[in-house]
Amino acid sequence: MSSQPIKLKTWPEPVYECDGDYRNEVFLEEHISGPLYQNQQSLPKLPIPSVEETIARFLPTALPLCRTKKEEVNLKIACSEFARDSKSLQQRLVKRKDTEMNDTSWLQVWWNQLGYLQVRDPVVVNVSYFFGFVDDPALARSQKPLNVQRGASLLFSALKYRQKVVSGCLEASRAGKKKTLLCSVGIKYMMHSCRIPRKDHDCYHIYDPSKFTHGLVARKGHFFSIELCDEHGNPLPLEVLQEQLTQCIEKADRIPSSRPKLGLLTSENRDVWAHKRRELVRKGGKLMELALARLQSSCLCMNLDDESPSSRKECAELFLTGGLKSGENRWFDKSIQISVCNNGKAGLLAEHAMMDGTTMVDFVNFISKEQFDRAPYNSVTLAAGQGRVIDIFAEAMQTMDWEATNILVRQAKSSFHALVSNQCLRVQNFEDYGSTFIKKVARFPPDAYVQMAMQLATYRTFGEQVGTYESTQVRLFQHGRTEVTRSVSTASEAFVEMMGKESTGGESNPTILAKKMILLTKAVTAHSKYTRMAAAAMGVDRHFFGLSMVAAENEKLPKLYNDPVFQRSKKWRSSTSQLSHPFIDVWGYGQVVPDGAGLAYSIGATSCVFCITGLSSPGYPEALSHHLREALLEMRQLVEFRVETASKL
Repeated sequence: MSSQPIKLKTWPEPVYECDGDYRNEVFLEEHISGPLYQNQQSLPKLPIPSVEETIARFLPTALPLCRTKKEEVNLKIACSEFARDSKSLQQRLVKRKDTEMNDTSWLQVWWNQLGYLQVRDPVVVNVSYFFGFVDDPALARSQKPLNVQRGASLLFSALKYRQKVVSGCLEASRAGKKKTLLCSVGIKYMMHSCRIPRKDHDCYHIYDPSKFTHGLVARKGHFFSIELCDEHGNPLPLEVLQEQLTQCIEKADRIPSSRPKLGLLTSENRDVWAHKRRELVRKGGKLMELALARLQSSCLCMNLDDESPSSRKECAELFLTGGLKSGENRWFDKSIQISVCNNGKAGLLAEHAMMDGTTMVDFVNFISKEQFDRAPYNSVTLAAGQGRVIDIFAEAMQTMDWEATNILVRQAKSSFHALVSNQCLRVQNFEDYGSTFIKKVARFPPDAYVQMAMQLATYRTFGEQVGTYESTQVRLFQHGRTEVTRSVSTASEAFVEMMGKESTGGESNPTILAKKMILLTKAVTAHSKYTRMAAAAMGVDRHFFGLSMVAAENEKLPKLYNDPVFQRSKKWRSSTSQLSHPFIDVWGYGQVVPDGAGLAYSIGATSCVFCITGLSSPGYPEALSHHLREALLEMRQLVEFRVETASKL
């Protein structure tokens, strides 16, 4: 292990409060030498489509959602008038891009603030997303407990990533066959960072990594600070990390069960949590302020859960919320929380406000390359105070009325239990085929093909096609985040209607099979085309949003915005996203609307895994899981029919 010191410049201030405008922290990019941020200023700016382009792309995605002929006629009229009605708005939006926001994305401040920091719903389920990791086969089952081994191993590899990030020597991410450079802005809010509740508008705190080198460990609802780096800034070896995690477990066992478990407060409505945080500081004074600052400034949080889940479903439920038992063992505002269980199962929960999943996947991709048996285990000589485990809230709790504080916690616990109890989660492990079949036999892009399976499944579950969101990254633009790929189209409508609202259990008529296959091909092609446009930031949803944002307070918006079909098309009853990675076993997030479902999926070579979320009533995840399997099997029949027919020619 290297003993060369990391030469970090001290920040002008030890902590910065971020309000959602990436530009306010741009100076930190210049503060770090190395390749991570060196090309940020050369990235292209997020474009704005013409109004005519947006309407032409929008209409085919909305027409299938019309329920009557009158709705269809009115929608077409509103679309035909939109270019005229939005002319002034478009001019203002373009002016914003070219003047006020010419050094960033025209969208990012609005998106970060209105889309995240001003949202008052709890971040758990509503904002955060999770990854469940594959098992580490290198865990030594005859040595220390598996949670300590896995936790130390993941910490060590995370610290190697931290070392590259804070020194700036991490290579900026690239994507696609052309290795297109991607924006790195979100990385600044990944480590030594925390979301902070505020009335009406949260903020983010980011901390100077040259001054803060500790990590956060949660066990049984209590929080501990551990040292992560030696005097040269290198990650501590496995032996030391394991010893500190063991101490955290032992200390947690000795804490009275009546001591307030403050992590539950972070699961509340943001305004409620902001009020209770002020109450905590009022009750605990300077000691509570210092404790919260120590927690918030930690590199990341390691949750040592006293559970042993086995199935993907059990892991998914635990990593998404912590469940009724381990929900108290979370600080949901931390950017990164890695959870490790007694049996070595592990996953990650990410706060979503300032960065998206693709940025976090880069982190996961890095730490996945490190296994337990490859991390340095040798002892080191620590500086004075290093290796000391600190119970973060111990001193503050000595001066506080536990019962009065527990009243705040019990209220939070009641709300959290209601939230979790109302959630339904299902995992569909489809093992009949995967990307190999889709690419080599069906000859389709796997994502577009699976999206059509989801269209058929949602059509059968909801009884109609519904607004469907597929997240598409636009990080090739400076400060770009995501655009929507709309999965509904006139082509998908033709396909799902031909397939029918109920499965026939298999089609035997060659003419019908041929027609269904043609419609599937057209639907997949349409989806792939839209995805390419969305990836180029030429989708419709961010544009519509931007036009509405530049309108004056009492200015009348174009008629289209009040059209019921327009509104229906933007109600994401099906919120989908694909992430396929060899280190991620299952992943997911909550539904976007109460009467909808979240559909996170991974496409492997020989299988597909879907994590489906929704409310327990009406219980859509169960039906969607059934219909997804049904749809994929019926679509395979179409492909096999085409192959068999072609072989006879």
